[in-house]
Parts: sequence; structure tokens; C-alpha cells
Amino acid sequence: MSEAEKKKRWKVILNLVTVGALIVLTILIREQIFDTIDNLARINAWALLLILPIEVWNYDAYARMYRYMFGILGDKTTYKNMFKVALELNFVNHVFPSGGVSGFSYFGVRLKQLGISPGKATLVQALKFILLFVAFEPLLLLGLLFLALGGQANRVTILVASSLATLLVVGTVGAAFIIESEKRIKTFFTWVTKALNKLIHLVRPKHPETINVERVQDLFTDLHENYKLIKKDLRQLVRPVLFAFFANLTEILAIYVVYIAFGHWVNPGAVILAYAVANFAGLISVLPGGVGIYEALMTAVLAAAGVPAAVSLPVTVMYRIINMTIQIIPGYFFYHKALHGDDKFQPQE
Repeated sequence: MSEAEKKKRWKVILNLVTVGALIVLTILIREQIFDTIDNLARINAWALLLILPIEVWNYDAYARMYRYMFGILGDKTTYKNMFKVALELNFVNHVFPSGGVSGFSYFGVRLKQLGISPGKATLVQALKFILLFVAFEPLLLLGLLFLALGGQANRVTILVASSLATLLVVGTVGAAFIIESEKRIKTFFTWVTKALNKLIHLVRPKHPETINVERVQDLFTDLHENYKLIKKDLRQLVRPVLFAFFANLTEILAIYVVYIAFGHWVNPGAVILAYAVANFAGLISVLPGGVGIYEALMTAVLAAAGVPAAVSLPVTVMYRIINMTIQIIPGYFFYHKALHGDDKFQPQE
């Protein structure tokens, strides 16, 4: 089989897998879709439309964050290219249940068209998550302040908020500690790669090393070298942190707009706390988009913060359906075009 035939075959397989994943996701959320349709008559449609500019602002924040971080590493990218990639990544991460791992892989492959190395792409994705964690700390504190002012800062909400704050700090420091040293980064990711190969080997007994360890070591050596460029002047990260803050803020605003559409002006602190817990859980969910886990945790945390389930559940369901629709449809459009080579990146500025 020629190289061109192999490439064509993989495109067909990837298309089938993608369509299959979309069908699975639709089946999983079918009841939520019906609930959302039933609730449409109860909402203020004009208020709900505010979610559209908020989502555009969200993608704008991610696009600017990517563009600025690649600029620090010496690679010029256009705003339009990064905006499209942000849409594609959201689609990939929603449809393929991998806690963001699929997004890492796709990001690296997609940006090869711009001559950006896999190491740089991986570093930018890793930094994105770290900066999102760092930028969420002020919002978490603000959420606790809102709950305290509203008399809803009980033991449960304080415990949840403090646990999240600790996880954010420990996760950020831990990631920085690993990336800081070339030896540590090689040791850690070599161990992770070997562990993944052992798991894959259970399913594919004839393939003891599906993921090439040497290639992974080269990738993360490149990542470490690029990290040193950023470390020379950490002040360069001020603007990306600001973009990460707006990315977090817009997600929370999108949820709150749905509450307004339902006529409920709930405590913003409760929404901030519930959003944080649900998204953390979504990272380890085995289901596409964290379906089920996200809604259950969101409702449980909101109930602990004084928002009745009868109020929070329909709002959460509607937010999820609308949010997924906004992300999946345009994301799939650009993903499909990229997969078939119909969407070439614009020349660099």
C-alpha cells in the first residue's frame, strides 16, 4: 500500500471514528436535549442570546493567549488561525473522552502546518492549563466573598473552595517543578509513556510499544528547551494570564446568563464554585464532555451553596446543551475541513 493510500485510509477511519463519537455523544445527551426543548417556553430568549457574544469573547481570549505565547517562543501566528484552532480543539475535547489528551495530540499535528515543533505546541498547551489554574484563583476568592456576603459561606462551601485552591496551587507548582528540570521531565514522561504502553498492550498484545519512548523523550527535551525561553523573563506571561482570566470569566458568565434567562438571579459565588468542581471532574471523566458527572456535581455544589436543585438542574442542562452546540457545530466544520486538507492556514504575519 502506497503512502498516499495509507493516508487516505487513515482519513476515512478518523472520519468514521469522529462521526461515531458524535453519535454516542448525541445518544448520551438525548434526554437533556428533550428537556432543553421543553424548557424553551419558560425562558427569556433575549437574555439567553447574550451567551453568543460571551462565547465569542471566550474564543477570542484563547486565540490571543495562544498567539501571544507562540510569539514569546519566536513563532508568529495570525489571530484568525488561532481562533479556528481554538474552535477545533473544543470540538476534539468534547467529542473524544480523554481529559484533554486528544487536544494535546491534535494541537501538535495541526500546528505542524505552521512549522511549529511538537515541543512548542505541547508547551503552549501545558502552559494554557497552568495559566487557567493560576487565573482562576482570584475568581475562586471572589466567589467565596460573594457567598460570605450572601450568608451562604457554610462549612461545605468553604471546604470545597479551600480544597480546590489547594489543588490548583499544588498542580501548578508540581507542573512547574517537573518542567523546570530536563532530567525530571524525561523521567516523569518516560514513566507515563511506559505505563500507557503497558495498558495499551493489554488491548493490543502484538504491540508492546505503541508509543515510542525515544520520540517522547525527544519531544519533552524540546519542550524543556522552549520552557527556558519563557523562564528568562516571566513578566512575559502577564498578558497570557490576563487572557486566561477572561477565558475563565466568560465561561462563568455564560452559565449565569442562562440563570438570568430563567429569571433567577442566584449568588455568583455559587456558580463560580460549582463551575470549578464540575470542570475538575470533567478532566477525568470517561464519557464525552463529562456527560452526567458534570451535571450531577454542578447541581450538588449549587445545592450546598443554597441554590435548589429544581432551579439549578434545568439551568445546567440548558447551558450544557447550548454550550455544546455552540462549540461542536463550528468546531466540527473547521475540524472536518482541516482533516481533508481544505483549510490551509493563512500565511504568517
